[in-house]
Amino acid sequence: MALPNEVRTEVEGVMQEYCAKKIPLQHRDKIRVSFGIRGNSVTLYEERPPWDGRGGWTKGAIAQFRYDEESGEWDLYSADRNEKWHLYFDTDASEDIHDLLDEVDDDPTGIFWG
Repeated sequence: MALPNEVRTEVEGVMQEYCAKKIPLQHRDKIRVSFGIRGNSVTLYEERPPWDGRGGWTKGAIAQFRYDEESGEWDLYSADRNEKWHLYFDTDASEDIHDLLDEVDDDPTGIFWG
């Protein structure tokens, strides 16, 4: 199921702003943060350039936010080493994705940023 248009528009703006602020400009040749939307999920990625200077940047999944249209809430998921998703246990669902982005930034368990 796809995100409702108004929710998609809002979350795209929030995520674009988040990604733009996460990494200082002078370091974006070494690391960047991006996102993708698929269905009702928004995935946050860390991207790094190829170590040998050849090929494209690699993406590693950091967090995923899943929208439940019935409740109007977002759930937060973390990826394991195989990029399989698991419901994050340390916070509740929220109608405001900012709450979950704050949890990813705080990362009290070290599961998102290491």
